[in-house]
Amino acid sequence: MSETTRIDKWLWAARFFKTRSLATNAIELGRALQNEQRVKPAHNVKIGDLIEVQQAEQVWQVRVLRILETRGSATIAQTMYEETAESAAKRAKVAEDRKYFREPTAKLTTRPTKRDRRQLDQTHNQD
Repeated sequence: MSETTRIDKWLWAARFFKTRSLATNAIELGRALQNEQRVKPAHNVKIGDLIEVQQAEQVWQVRVLRILETRGSATIAQTMYEETAESAAKRAKVAEDRKYFREPTAKLTTRPTKRDRRQLDQTHNQD
């Protein structure tokens, strides 16, 4: 077990992304930060670093506990990091908010039809 590894490898091994390509892409787009700074996919991660990962609506803020370069089971991956208390609280609040409020257009997969538009307008006028 080495003391450092590439950030894209670590994110893949910690199961934040299904493939290294997805991890690399997220890093390049600035959706994965190391110690609150943008880095390149080849940047080294060491124990104690703070990693922030954004996936869709979820934002994870984790502290690196272990370095592994190979992808293992989910239980092993969970031992590689520890989520900060602030991050866990934020994610719980977002989940709670999502439970009680659904964006009216979230269920639409295509452009709204005339009928869909009328229904959306009707729900907004009821509030």
